[in-house]
Amino acid sequence: MNLEREVKLTVGPLFHLPDLSEVLDGFSAEGEGVQRFVTSYYDTQDLRLARWGCSLRYRTGEGWTVKLPAAGLSATLAREEHHFEAGPGRPPAPAIDLLRGYLRQEPLSLAVRLQTVRRTTRLLDAEARPAAEVVDDEVSVLDGRRVVARFRELEAELTQDADEAIIDPVIKRLVAEGAQRAEPALPKYVRALMPLAAEPPEVEQHGKRPKTVEAMIRTALSASVVRLIRHDAAVRLGSDLEGVHQARVATRRLRSDLRTFRTLLEPTWDAQLRDELRWLGDELGAVRDLDVLGERLRAHTSMLPDEDAVTMRKLLDRLRAQRDEARAAMLSALREDRYAVLLDRLVAAATAPAVLDDVASTPAVDVIDSLLSGPWEHLQRACESLDPGSADADLHAARIRAKRVRYAAEAVAPVVGKPARRFAERAGVLQDELGEHQDSVVAAAWLRDQAAGTSARVAFTAGELGAIEARLQRRARRRWPDAWAALDRKKLRFW
Repeated sequence: MNLEREVKLTVGPLFHLPDLSEVLDGFSAEGEGVQRFVTSYYDTQDLRLARWGCSLRYRTGEGWTVKLPAAGLSATLAREEHHFEAGPGRPPAPAIDLLRGYLRQEPLSLAVRLQTVRRTTRLLDAEARPAAEVVDDEVSVLDGRRVVARFRELEAELTQDADEAIIDPVIKRLVAEGAQRAEPALPKYVRALMPLAAEPPEVEQHGKRPKTVEAMIRTALSASVVRLIRHDAAVRLGSDLEGVHQARVATRRLRSDLRTFRTLLEPTWDAQLRDELRWLGDELGAVRDLDVLGERLRAHTSMLPDEDAVTMRKLLDRLRAQRDEARAAMLSALREDRYAVLLDRLVAAATAPAVLDDVASTPAVDVIDSLLSGPWEHLQRACESLDPGSADADLHAARIRAKRVRYAAEAVAPVVGKPARRFAERAGVLQDELGEHQDSVVAAAWLRDQAAGTSARVAFTAGELGAIEARLQRRARRRWPDAWAALDRKKLRFW
């Protein structure tokens, strides 16, 4: 995987690329001659890859490339590139798998072919290492062998390890010679496929304050559907633990929002979606829970004597094996038709939720009290029934109630504004304190399982770690009441 970092500029047919050898002190410039190539881009009939900011292409000599949506990196367009070795024609299965969250059930076909004449200038640092390159592309859009459109653009691209700051003087020089920043910085194939390719995706996050009940529900569901789809590729790649975490959060939040809004939704529609989300959440949760456990145990390593390091590695190897098994099961689930169908249903839910006809147009502010009072009363009863000797399961139940209250407040925050966000933050603190206790309980239980029927050395180390977890549990039991007291204040209850 590479991280493509580039700035795009548009130029006219008479633009002349200036000498870049003196733009940066200590840098030199050298030309690489002319390249000619044809690139085939594949997409769905509605161009959803382009609309989400992805691409799938085949280029002779390079094979297949998937580019995932751009990430924010100041003025520089940054996108992950993933390469796949395969011949022309049919896109390789691993590339399709990586894009499944965006494609869902839609088939791919050839969307456009571009013929490019490229002139490249490389910028070398004082040690003659490539730091950046400027490519001058003359692009022809092909329909069979016929050219149907032409355009020209420049791309200033950084190498993988180059400092982003070096690109600014290069851009200034190019602009001084008549180039213009591309606003927005559209990929070539999007320019070729406009206007449809430049439209927003099927579901997008809403920035305006929702006025009606239906708009409020759309806003809440859209945010989590977008989060789930955008983290699907990271879940499959497995290189960043945050991918599974964010996908699980999106799934949990969707279930919680559907629960919060259930009195406003068609009952059967709501229940079926929540059931499917529970299935997906269980698959993601099996991996995420082991990730959390692994992070905890690795953090405890420094507290153990040096002579226990080898035994600690054995415990972590066991955990890794369990995690690998859970991840394989999760990936198998994500490759089922059931998952693609669920994503399509979620996109439909985010764009047109099954809101009851008699409340759809009701002002959203009129239903806030009814949405928050129930979850709050359940949390209040749960916390007020706890005492220093309460069972672990009771504290865990209170944590679930705190999470539901937090998510409910966040779901209505676009309508209410700052008071709801402030309340949600306090609920999040309580959730985190009770969550720390539950994570410790889970860790201690796993350690007990590992200690049973094993060597004395492994059992001893598991016992040491269990003692650490016992201290953390006692600390969490002392701390959560303060978080509850900070939340249980009348002036915070915005509804």
